[in-house]
Amino acid sequence: MQESLEIENARVYLRHPTSADQEEFLDLMRRSRKLHHPWIQPPMSTAGYALYLQRMARNDHTGFFVCLREDHRIAAVINLNNIVHGAFLSAYLGYYAGSGFNGQGLMTEGLRQVIRVAVYQLGLHRLEANIQPGNAPSIALVRRLGFRREGFSPAYLFIDGAWRDHERWALVHTRRELLPPGVSPDVARKLP
Repeated sequence: MQESLEIENARVYLRHPTSADQEEFLDLMRRSRKLHHPWIQPPMSTAGYALYLQRMARNDHTGFFVCLREDHRIAAVINLNNIVHGAFLSAYLGYYAGSGFNGQGLMTEGLRQVIRVAVYQLGLHRLEANIQPGNAPSIALVRRLGFRREGFSPAYLFIDGAWRDHERWALVHTRRELLPPGVSPDVARKLP
C-alpha cells in the first residue's frame, strides 16, 4: 500500500530552496538571530546561502522550506544531512523556524511531512536529531514526534565559537520494506 505523503489540513507545505528564495530567506534569518542564538548558525549572507544551496544539491543532503499554504511565505527550514543508504539507511535531521513562526505547531507539521518523505520516498530507516540540552522547545518537538533519547555527545558540534554538547534523539522505522538491499526474504520474514 502506498503511503500518502500529504498531511490533511496541514497549514504548511514543503518545497526545495532555490536561488530565487535568497532575499526572503536571508531577511527571515536576520530577523531570527535572537531566536537562533546559541542553538544554530544558519546562512546569513549571499555567499552563505549559495554554499547552502550547493550542499543541498549533493546526493547525500536534501533541504526543504516549510511554507505557509495561505501566502507561501517561508516559515522554517528542515534539512536531511549525511544521507546514507546501504546497511545504514539513515540521515541526520537539522531544522529551525523563523522568528514569528515558532511556537505555533508549524514545525511539527513540517517535520511530519519530512519524516514521511524520508521513510516513503528516500527509504530511510532512521532519522537522528542532535540537540543542545538547554534547547527545551526543540527537545519537546522531537519527543512529540516520537523520537527517543539515545544518549549524550559531549563537545559534539562547533557552534557560536565553542564545542557544544548535544543530546542524541532518534526516530527508527523497522518496516520490512526498509531493509537494506540484498537482505534475503528468509531474514525479512523473521523480523517483527
